[in-house]
Amino acid sequence: MQVIKRKKEINSIVKKLRKDGKKIGLVPTMGFLHEGHISLIEKSKKQCDITVISIFVNPVQFGPDEDFARYPRDFERDRMLAAEKGVDIIFYPEPSEMYAENHLSYVKVEKMEKVMCGKFRPGHFRGVCTVVLKLFNIISPDKAFFGMKDFQQLAILKKMVSDLDIDVQVVECETIREPDGLALSSRNVYLKPEERKNANVLYRAINIAENEIKKGNSITASKNKAVKMLKDCAFVKKIDYFDIRDPEDLKTVKKPDSKKPKILIASAIWFGKTRLIDNKVIEV
Repeated sequence: MQVIKRKKEINSIVKKLRKDGKKIGLVPTMGFLHEGHISLIEKSKKQCDITVISIFVNPVQFGPDEDFARYPRDFERDRMLAAEKGVDIIFYPEPSEMYAENHLSYVKVEKMEKVMCGKFRPGHFRGVCTVVLKLFNIISPDKAFFGMKDFQQLAILKKMVSDLDIDVQVVECETIREPDGLALSSRNVYLKPEERKNANVLYRAINIAENEIKKGNSITASKNKAVKMLKDCAFVKKIDYFDIRDPEDLKTVKKPDSKKPKILIASAIWFGKTRLIDNKVIEV
């Protein structure tokens, strides 16, 4: 397994691999790998000849009051885990390698970045789209693998790829969960023991909304029942949003539509000092 830190070097390596007829899979990460990342790596290994993962804590997707400085990092652990899982190349650049001092260009996906997490994290998806497009340009993957846990990110990136005619297939991968239902996330390490025991309340609330909608109750009533469950949990300090939306364009769904049978239930909450997100796409 190679660890590459320079854009020109990995670009040169990948060009040769593509010339040799190899199919390249990319798994973009911010490191501190967990089973969710491993599932993406395994899917890439099955579908592609060469698997590249990027490990880069992207500064431009963090707001001034967010957790960039304390975001969990452990490159040696990540390197060993990646090697064990058969990763071929780790792209591990410094921020100065990805963003020159006079960097002025950014990518925005209008409207979709303003709702849900985007409403509470201004500029976040601009940073995500910019770094992912840079990775696509540097590595030129045939396929890129993203988890559905970050569903808004996935939907926005799919729109960016479509709108900008980027020659890459975005592969969406199922959310990996703990046995109690909590979605895996690098930020789960922030949870205190008692918080962790109760953190699956978010997934349970989403399931409540799903069950209510499928029973024929209104979107509003279903949402209200789920939100009440969250408010009744002593560890939930704040609910950023609990939304029912169209999974393609992220527009609010007011009532089920037989022409669009899929519905996204998504939420972000503060569990103590830790922000948790989760979602589920259901069919009605």
